[in-house]
Amino acid sequence: MKHTKLMMAAILLVATAPFCLQAQQKSVYNQHELWDPSFFTHNGNEYRSADGAPGPKYWQNSAGYTIHATLDEPDTMIQGDVTIYYTNNSPDTLNYVWLQLDQNIFKPGSRGWNATPVTGDRFDVKGYTKGGYRIESASVTYKGKSYQIDPVITDTRMQLRLPFNLKPNGDKIDIKVKYEFNIPEYGADRMGRLYTNQGVVYQLAQWYPRMCVFDDIRGWSTLPYMGLGEFYCEYGNFDYYITVPADMIVAGSGVLQNPQDVLTATELKRLNEAKKSDSTVYIITKDEVGKASTRPQHNGMLTWHFKMQDSRDISWAASKAFIWDAARINFPSGRKGIAMAVYPAESAGYQAYGRATQYLKQSIEFYSKNYYEFPWDNATVVAGVALGMEYPGIVFCSYKIKDGNLWHDVTHEIGHNWFPMLVGSDERRFMWMDEGLNTFINGYASNWFHHGEYGDTNRSMSDRGARMMNRISESLMTPPEAMGLGDYGAYYFKTALALNILRDNVIGPDRFDYAFKTYIKRWAYKHPQPGDFFRTMNDAAGDDLNWFWKEWFYTTWKLDQAVQGVKYVDNDASKGSLITIENLDKMALPVTMKITEQNGNSGTINFPVEIWQRGGEWTFKYNSTSPLTSVTIDPDNIYPDMDRSNNTWKGE
Repeated sequence: MKHTKLMMAAILLVATAPFCLQAQQKSVYNQHELWDPSFFTHNGNEYRSADGAPGPKYWQNSAGYTIHATLDEPDTMIQGDVTIYYTNNSPDTLNYVWLQLDQNIFKPGSRGWNATPVTGDRFDVKGYTKGGYRIESASVTYKGKSYQIDPVITDTRMQLRLPFNLKPNGDKIDIKVKYEFNIPEYGADRMGRLYTNQGVVYQLAQWYPRMCVFDDIRGWSTLPYMGLGEFYCEYGNFDYYITVPADMIVAGSGVLQNPQDVLTATELKRLNEAKKSDSTVYIITKDEVGKASTRPQHNGMLTWHFKMQDSRDISWAASKAFIWDAARINFPSGRKGIAMAVYPAESAGYQAYGRATQYLKQSIEFYSKNYYEFPWDNATVVAGVALGMEYPGIVFCSYKIKDGNLWHDVTHEIGHNWFPMLVGSDERRFMWMDEGLNTFINGYASNWFHHGEYGDTNRSMSDRGARMMNRISESLMTPPEAMGLGDYGAYYFKTALALNILRDNVIGPDRFDYAFKTYIKRWAYKHPQPGDFFRTMNDAAGDDLNWFWKEWFYTTWKLDQAVQGVKYVDNDASKGSLITIENLDKMALPVTMKITEQNGNSGTINFPVEIWQRGGEWTFKYNSTSPLTSVTIDPDNIYPDMDRSNNTWKGE
């Protein structure tokens, strides 16, 4: 927070000499609309407290998984079965359960298919006619008795109507589904197949039926998957088995349980070296890719077994084209982990992927030190067809990203392991809670990495955010699928800009950082709503910030601060200057002004946002000793002011 260099005198409401005025614009600002006492009131309840913390009776259901899946490469098909261990911790009796069938978005005629513009977009799902799940069977086991269920499938959701009541407060059920689907070549930028000279790179995501969330806000969250809005998942433990052709390498979420069965002695030795090294160690080099010596067997099939604890999802990738390298992760607690990268030779040609492991390792170390320790033991970057996509412990990046762009992609995608993989918000409804919060922390990681080599400064984010604010017509609270396809970047940059301004210019870094980390700690492995974030920040920072949440998150209001004019006391600059500023648009923020005098003196004045509670015009006395030559609002261009032509007054 900037400090005032000169003392401010008493505010004078009556002028005693003529003003030197700017050309005036009519103000649309209304302080009563911004500081509305009825906005965002909440008395709290036993599930979610008024201070933003989980209430004394907060609950959430859990879902653990055992999965077996086989990659049938000639048919580019996944065949599998999943057993879900579901616990109803809610106070409600459940007569049915809902599952997500995200692969059905690729089925011709799906809602996502029909809602894709004729011109296409990044999340295009048209053109793959083999897409969608084929459900072979579904059954449930309750209190030792099994029941076959005829599933009711509608688009990307599946309902299982139970022949019994799943009772509240801890009743359990096992759900088993046998399924298969063909892997789309381009899976809406989430997954897919990349054809390289040495084999196909398969990136597998949304690859098993998953439980929908049942929570205290809406009951069952059954919004269909449409492509842009992402995911909302329960937490649990994962135990999964991936069977692939023996010449393939598999990278997966979680920890490999049978390395001795799927790796050679040389690879095991190199992995152990990597676990002790801060420098990158090759497990499979470019020259070794495809050679029989890299596999314990070269024909038939091999099964890779992984486990991951306390996660909301898992993903994996497989290919015989992978170069593989790794390095140690050092956690603040003293715990050690391992960062890895797998990529084809085509990516190695871009050279940037040679640093992918370091990008991943150092991002995890930064976020762990500054926000919350990464809870899992390893993480992997996979180069493939997806431009950039995140899953717990594994991230997919485009195989052809170059130079610093790969840093930004890696640090952004692994940053999602904090939002929303650790702090489990509802991405399908509130994109800013994962994309925006993540973009905010990415900026600090980029400024830190390698002495700012790829520095993503607050200024650049402010510029991008200002352009977004000038263009978009939807608020950040708009569901992703209802926002313009060209505007979803606003979720990223407007949120990051807002939080940077809140931290640096409204409440200060110390109080902001404490409140932000309080939010992460309170809601780790839980399901926060927007109000839980806002209330936690209010409470832990000690400010009523409802005006800020309203203007930044619930509206598309814009900012226009202006210098109206200057006059001198008794027409004598040595007796002081009376400066009038205005807030012309609906948004309000604190004010920083730089003032220069004819005699060379200058000073910086800071006003809190509360000056605008009294209206859209503010006059104050500045203790000048000579005529003013200029008065500039927001001299460092921190704020997204929509009209900077009125930010500076020049003396005659």
